[in-house]
Amino acid sequence: MITPAGSSRDRIVRAAATLLAEGGREAVTTRAVGRAAGVQAPTIYRQFGDMPGLLDAAVSYRLAAYLHAESAGDLTGDPVDDLRRGWDVQVGFGLAEPACHALMYGDPTRTPTAARVAADILHQLVHRVAEAGRLRAGVAEATGMLHAAAGGVTLALIRAAPDRRDPALSTRTREALLASLVTDSVAARAVSAAADPVRHAIALRTALPHLPGDLTPAERALLTEWLDRLTRAPAPDPPR
Repeated sequence: MITPAGSSRDRIVRAAATLLAEGGREAVTTRAVGRAAGVQAPTIYRQFGDMPGLLDAAVSYRLAAYLHAESAGDLTGDPVDDLRRGWDVQVGFGLAEPACHALMYGDPTRTPTAARVAADILHQLVHRVAEAGRLRAGVAEATGMLHAAAGGVTLALIRAAPDRRDPALSTRTREALLASLVTDSVAARAVSAAADPVRHAIALRTALPHLPGDLTPAERALLTEWLDRLTRAPAPDPPR
């Protein structure tokens, strides 16, 4: 039973999160949560509305705890390395918390809070790569590709029997995708500086909303349109 400290809402969330981690979705019942948190069923429904609302809060709690334990908010001086780490954290959370992963991504009609948080973190990491002038695709396109690939890798690893799980699958997939999306090494960036103007357009488009200047709204809109057209152009092959 959860120690009766904190608000009833906190106790309920912690109880549901513990049951979810230990027994999966089926373990999170109103009766089990109420018994663990020391509350009655009406209290649970009054706080969360329904079981999906409670599960949403429980998954968010588990994700926040995992991100804190992994110090996922700490950034280095290299946005591409930060993006690598963001991928690893996303896959790692799915493997550590398969029940949460299933609740985050298993229902195409719902987008739980934790899934939105994870997507926002990934978007911010990709945005930093674009600001550094090292992204070969648009931020939304790159984020979508990375999100889909990381989710697929995580599901494949969850489904594999532990003795048949390939620990290098995530790294190989991540690096193959990054090779097509970013200019990574110093040498690659130097070679591609003149040959890859699209990434410079992407960097400018990403920074445009925050740039000072005396552009009129019409001029800013026109520049935005031009940059959007440039960033949709096919990117050249990475340097060999």
